[in-house]
Formats: sequence, C-alpha cells, structure tokens
Amino acid sequence: MKLLLSALSKALLGFLLICLLLFFPAGTIHYPGGVRFLLTLFIPMAISGIILFFKYPDLLKNRLKAKEKQKEQSLYVKLSGCMFLLGFISAGISYRLGFLLLPKGFSIAGCIVFVVFYLMYFEVLRENVYLSRTIEVQKHQKVIDTGLYSVIRHPMYTATIFMFLSVPFILSSLLSLFFFLFYPLIIVLRLKNEEKVLENGLEGYSEYKTKTKYRLLPFIW
Repeated sequence: MKLLLSALSKALLGFLLICLLLFFPAGTIHYPGGVRFLLTLFIPMAISGIILFFKYPDLLKNRLKAKEKQKEQSLYVKLSGCMFLLGFISAGISYRLGFLLLPKGFSIAGCIVFVVFYLMYFEVLRENVYLSRTIEVQKHQKVIDTGLYSVIRHPMYTATIFMFLSVPFILSSLLSLFFFLFYPLIIVLRLKNEEKVLENGLEGYSEYKTKTKYRLLPFIW
C-alpha cells in the first residue's frame, strides 16, 4: 500500500506540475499540443506503472528514488530540471503568442516517436531490474549484457534522448526545442560519470565495456 501511494502521489504531482508549466504560460487549457503531450506521457506511464507494481515491485521502488547522493550527478539532475522547466514554459508562451509554432503534423509525428521509444524504455526496465533513478551500485548487482545491453551500454539513455527530443514537436514549439537540445549533452556528461562509478564498484563492468563498444548509438558512439 505504501508503494502504491508513493507511486500515485508522485504521478499526480508530476501531472499537476506539467499542467501548471504548460497551460498557465499558454493562458488557456485549450492548448492542443499540451493536451497531446499529457496523454502521450501519462497513458504509457500508467500502463507501465501497473505492470511494474504487480510484476516488478522492487524495480518500481528503485525507480521512485529521486534523491541523488553524488555531487556531480546531483548537478546533472538539476540541469535537467532547469531544461524541462524552461522547455515547458517556453512552449506555453509560444502557443500564447503564436510564435515559432509547428504544424499539427509535427505534433502527431512527435507523439509516435515518443511512444516508440517509451516502449524501448520499458523493455530496458524489463531487462535490467537494477535500474534506479540515482547512480549507485546495489547489493548483489550484476552486469546486464543481454538484449539491448548487448548492443549499447546505455539503452535507457538512448530511449530518453529520443523521447525528450520529441517533446517540443508534440508541443508544436520550435522555441522549446532550443532548450531540449541541451538534454543529449547533459546525458553524455552524466553517463561518463556513471561509467566511472560502475567501473570502480561493479564487478565485471570493465570487461563489459570492452565487449560492448558503443555507449548510446550503434556504430556511432
């Protein structure tokens, strides 16, 4: 019951916060891109949350951890928060002023891209039960080197990059895209620090790095 209440309260808080950041600057709740984004985000999130609750409760508990202990990682989390804040607010302002807006077709395409990579994100959660929102080596943790992890070392980050780069298109805002373009840079910095932590604390990770060469994109990096 405690886990359920924690998950529901965080989801509700996130929903209300995003509504505030989008619709208040837009000056109306009749912001089609904002509505599409809420549906595209929270419907898959609700479905995956139900699955995790019943099948992988320990993983759900790990995913609800939000306080980053490491100083560098805490900085990257704060930078991501600022990016989302500015990205959402600027999208609402764009809609209110009719400034740098994209056609509806871009919004629909953005929704499709988001859902496709959300499915990839959920597959990563299914493959790696040790995933946490904070960077840490857990007790009895093992290196995962199968499935998507046999192709790239950080498939979750790959999924989130494409998901979040699709957000400005869903919101129909080129101005918002300017802020979301910082996300890949933040992720690159975050994963470089994360790999140092894993290499020092997780047995077999150095060998895994040698075996799986690419970090985010096969044959590129």
